[in-house]
Amino acid sequence: MPALLLVRHAQASFGAADYDALSDTGRAQAAALAADLRRRGVPVDRVVAGSLVRQRDTAAALGRAVETDPRWDEYVADDILAHHSSTGERLEHGGTALSSREFQAVLEDALLAWIAADEDSPAAETWPAFAARVAAALEDVDGGLVCTSGGVIAAVCVALLRAPPEAFVAFNRVTVNTGVTKLVRGRGGTSLVSFNEHAHLAPELITYR
Repeated sequence: MPALLLVRHAQASFGAADYDALSDTGRAQAAALAADLRRRGVPVDRVVAGSLVRQRDTAAALGRAVETDPRWDEYVADDILAHHSSTGERLEHGGTALSSREFQAVLEDALLAWIAADEDSPAAETWPAFAARVAAALEDVDGGLVCTSGGVIAAVCVALLRAPPEAFVAFNRVTVNTGVTKLVRGRGGTSLVSFNEHAHLAPELITYR
């Protein structure tokens, strides 16, 4: 059965002016993933990435040609925060003085409000629109490796497991940078085989933002 590997991008630059750039740790994570795939002889005939820099640079570390599909882009956190949070916290342009854990708590409250608002959310992309975008991207790729983001992987897992939409937040919270989620397609459709595998990372390289 064709296998599809969904990889969360390597660590970006939280708290920096340009969040979308990989950090030094992120570059080390991407190199560790590439080395592990080579060592295990994992066949990767096709590599796809979203259009975000952190996604494309993680994919580029694999040393193969990378196709770009913006449907694999992450939700826009700052837009969701602007419409579903009373705080001024933002992810981009160094817009927060909070720790990563503190920021996560603020973001999760906003994400839950975004999901609850459904199609009535004033955000540029509603939860149903985001989920539909991700589903369409998944439908159009048969196998290979996709470098995307934690929220996208969480949305895929929620859909495949037919879990409540609120479970998205729990999946999103624990996705490890360069963690690998494996899907297979068979006669019964697409199935989730494993989630968030990250044995390729040394303990000091395990990060969640």
